[in-house]
Amino acid sequence: MDWTPTSATVHLCLDMQRLFSPEQPAAPWPTPWLPRILPMVAAIAERFPARTIFTRFIPPQEPEAMPGTWRPYYQRWRHATRDHLAPEALELLPELARMCPPAMVVDKPVYSAFIRSDLAALLRRRGVDGLVVTGSETDVCVLATVLDAIDLGYPVCIVTDAVCSSVDTSHDAVLTLYRTRFAQQVITMTTDQLLDGWTVVD
Repeated sequence: MDWTPTSATVHLCLDMQRLFSPEQPAAPWPTPWLPRILPMVAAIAERFPARTIFTRFIPPQEPEAMPGTWRPYYQRWRHATRDHLAPEALELLPELARMCPPAMVVDKPVYSAFIRSDLAALLRRRGVDGLVVTGSETDVCVLATVLDAIDLGYPVCIVTDAVCSSVDTSHDAVLTLYRTRFAQQVITMTTDQLLDGWTVVD
């Protein structure tokens, strides 16, 4: 894909929350190398805070509040429901929260940021022409969101050193998938490559 970010491109950062940080006490889903990508995510958000949208993954109050296979999922991970979590576990990491506003926050209850959230309507209102995607996890919420973005027609840039997973093998496999099967709709680049090319002034 031949693509260049513009003044209508949005940085969509997925789920960089205390909930997933290995540095937070009692985080139910620690992602070991989330701290490693935080400086890159912050650098992109700091360059264009008004064009950044952060998502937060919000678990249900209790397993019984979720439909279908989500119910046994949260019965297994009951300690990750809001009945058991400290409220601050849902917050963005402090390095990113300080950018809101002008950065925006969209809450979501499932993997994809487009499902049961305000994201699609927000992007339409803003006339967004493409997405720069960062955050966690490469092979779960990032993957689900990217596939929905593709179906909606958005060109997607995955910042390879600003996404992370708990499983290195599936992280690598998904990046390979983007570069091969989705090469007409997805481009991959590093943070430095992105920032060198995204110089449009608001």
